[in-house]
Amino acid sequence: MREEPSTAEQRNGAVASKLVDLTDRIRLRAVREQHDRSSRDSRLIDAPPVKESSQDEPSTADVAKLARLISTYAPHDGRFALHIPGVYAIRASRPHTELVHTMWHPGLCIVAQGAKRVMLGQQVYEYDESRILVAAVEVPIAAQVTRASRAEPYLCLRLDFDPQRMTELVWKVYPHGVPRGEEVRALYVGQSNAQMVNAATRLFELMAQPGEAELLAPLVIDEILIRLLCGPAGARVAQIGLAESRVQRIAHALSWLRSHFAEPMHVDALAKLVHMSASAFHHHFKAVTSLSPVQYQKVRRLQEARRLMLSMMMDVSSASVQVGYGSVSQFSREYSRFFGSSPTKDIARLREYLVSGGTPFPIEGHVNTNVFHQRMDKHTH
Repeated sequence: MREEPSTAEQRNGAVASKLVDLTDRIRLRAVREQHDRSSRDSRLIDAPPVKESSQDEPSTADVAKLARLISTYAPHDGRFALHIPGVYAIRASRPHTELVHTMWHPGLCIVAQGAKRVMLGQQVYEYDESRILVAAVEVPIAAQVTRASRAEPYLCLRLDFDPQRMTELVWKVYPHGVPRGEEVRALYVGQSNAQMVNAATRLFELMAQPGEAELLAPLVIDEILIRLLCGPAGARVAQIGLAESRVQRIAHALSWLRSHFAEPMHVDALAKLVHMSASAFHHHFKAVTSLSPVQYQKVRRLQEARRLMLSMMMDVSSASVQVGYGSVSQFSREYSRFFGSSPTKDIARLREYLVSGGTPFPIEGHVNTNVFHQRMDKHTH
């Protein structure tokens, strides 16, 4: 005799079917809009450019509502994890006077107030309330909050990508295969839209009800990702979820470098690991990350050494050895060239800034200021 499904199972099944239906409707709408644009373009080849409708842009009221909710869960400067893994509320109450160097992981940033600039290699990306930022792979970046104040702080939702879930959604949105798009870079800035902002708002509203959040928040996150995949950059974003895409192969190489950055690196061996020729690997690595493999390893080593000296109170010599340098003088030269001053002067300046109450790393959280102050107390007593 077949056992009847429980009430929870029935509810989960109903919600899941609604998500599938939502996916189909969003995809159908995107196809129709693409068809309409193609038809319009074919009819107006010789006509003057016409500004596209802004009906999907988020309203001022929608963005303000999201800002209020983010500020509730980010009561002061910093990055705050919400009840749902991989979701963060971020606040900064003043512009950064210097670059914040850190590793950025694959994810989506939706700004509700303020503005930020991110630099990767020679590329510069700027985003604010009207633009989202997508990170496809883990990369070392330098960033600055460019617009923020105590009255109107920088407020941002960050959503980390779950690779497995992204893969599942890619095949729902593109069941017949992902269209060929532009070559994917590590970072992408695109226009925000009302649907994505409203979904982000509902995600924060669920946080007030932990029981419902556990059940429904993953579905709202799915909606945000589906809308991202169905948007103008959908084909590029979809590469994140394709196991054999060039982006995923480079991501695999980056994963190896993350775990072995202190070891000697052989580009030929790394290329073989991801099933590419050395020349193709070097080309695609730089196309995605804006850095060569050697440059990537160097930046990763220098950022980790800075973290060890600042947060773990490690001396220059020990930090240089820890991250793989055989020569302290070479380490000091490359550190000075990258950060603008010698390791000793740079760390002394940052420590003084932290002791005075400053927060040079308020967003990414790579330096835990509580741990820093505890270690400072230990060293001064």
